[in-house]
Amino acid sequence: MPPLVNLPSLIDDARCYELVRQHRWPEGVRCPSCGGASVARHGRDDTQRHRQRYRCGACNARSDDLTGTVLAGRHRPLRVWVLCLYFIGLDLSNRQIARELDLGASDVQAMTEALRRGLTARAPAVVLKDEVEIDEVYVVAGHKGNPAAVAERGVPADAGG
Repeated sequence: MPPLVNLPSLIDDARCYELVRQHRWPEGVRCPSCGGASVARHGRDDTQRHRQRYRCGACNARSDDLTGTVLAGRHRPLRVWVLCLYFIGLDLSNRQIARELDLGASDVQAMTEALRRGLTARAPAVVLKDEVEIDEVYVVAGHKGNPAAVAERGVPADAGG
């Protein structure tokens, strides 16, 4: 069943790049190489006119809106990635996302993996402190909830601890 509306055609590329800039640099553009704030605009991308280029005054590095992100070097339009991220937030399956974006399932699988990797890369590490309790669990794959099947294979039913 085809999507009801061609959503990618309704999303504005300029707005997507502005959204990236707002979230990436809420207090002004920083150099992805050195972190410096003396960054100047340096033209636009040849193929994506809303993609701003920059040059760092401190280290002379060149970059653009997507440099150093999981979206750098991708060939699909940014609006498709933004919609994919939106659909992930709605908890749609990859199959549903593929249908909505009119893409192949393997393409959407690669996109969602890249987006999730990018999201978790920025998550702070979990630090356990004070008192932490952990329960032991032992489950034999294929026999979950069926200890008799495990016992038949010669493993005692209470072997899991």
